[in-house]
Amino acid sequence: MGTKITLGKALNLGLRRAMEHDPKVLVMGEDVGRLGGVFRITDGLQKDFGEDRVIDTPLAESGIVGTAIGLALRGYRPVVEIQFDGFVYPAYDQIVCQLAKMHFRSQGRINLPVVIRIPFGGGIGAVEHHSESPEAQFAHTPGLKVVACSNPVDGFWTIQQAIAAEDPVIFLEPKRQYHAEKAELDESVTPGPLFASRVVRPGQDVTVLAYGPTVKTALKAAEAAAGEGRSLEVIDLRTLSPLDMAPVLASVRRTGRAVVVHEAHVNLGLGAELAARITEECFYSLEAPVLRVGGFDTPYPPARIEEDFLPDLDRVLDAVDRTFEF
Repeated sequence: MGTKITLGKALNLGLRRAMEHDPKVLVMGEDVGRLGGVFRITDGLQKDFGEDRVIDTPLAESGIVGTAIGLALRGYRPVVEIQFDGFVYPAYDQIVCQLAKMHFRSQGRINLPVVIRIPFGGGIGAVEHHSESPEAQFAHTPGLKVVACSNPVDGFWTIQQAIAAEDPVIFLEPKRQYHAEKAELDESVTPGPLFASRVVRPGQDVTVLAYGPTVKTALKAAEAAAGEGRSLEVIDLRTLSPLDMAPVLASVRRTGRAVVVHEAHVNLGLGAELAARITEECFYSLEAPVLRVGGFDTPYPPARIEEDFLPDLDRVLDAVDRTFEF
């Protein structure tokens, strides 16, 4: 039997395993060492691996990522923590213009195995720049892999798989899930592949697509819908670039209806790409347009009204109802 752990603890254990496995793995970021990170994800790592491998950096995201690129060029595998989603923009130039392009620029001769950990999403009652969902901006950039974990078991395995990958990985962690419910981790199992979607609740009537923080929302909606006699199939996308469409298309061909749920703004979000791909591949199977549920097209609001901004159970169920009106 495994032990029950939170997502925060799972990521901590995953980082520890990766550092034990490969001395070239480094962790760096603001307050990741002595403090153990603002969310305590790197707690205890500096004490056990030393200041040369768990590095407290200045408050300078562009410098952090630039340094990580240099370290990767010299054979290291840096894991960078961006303290909050909204703080990633000072490093955006380094990520998009250097990190994402170096492999292509060198005609495949150079690999940059850098993982950039970003706590993302809302629901923690924080101020501006602390609750954003910038995933589409990275998924839109060729040369980057983008992963979004949603639960403790996935967190433990996917952080290790991301560190082992030869390409740069933007690793998104739903911060409101860090210290929420626990799940049982069995380290003896063989994990599935990193870049793969997964059906987390089978159903017959509507396909609901989610990732990161909205997987829990979608599962709650499916439970509520079951009480009304509707069967929702929930798919955790898990990876946003590349998108693993095979389970999605198989599901939609069976249900004929699809709803995409994400916290990011609906306009030009991941839901738009998913809707386009589903429409291209499943046009004759669809009974209704692919509907999107997400944040409104405004900057992230003050904490007091964030629950009105974020997609919730009612908005997901409303979209499910609307798919049956066509």
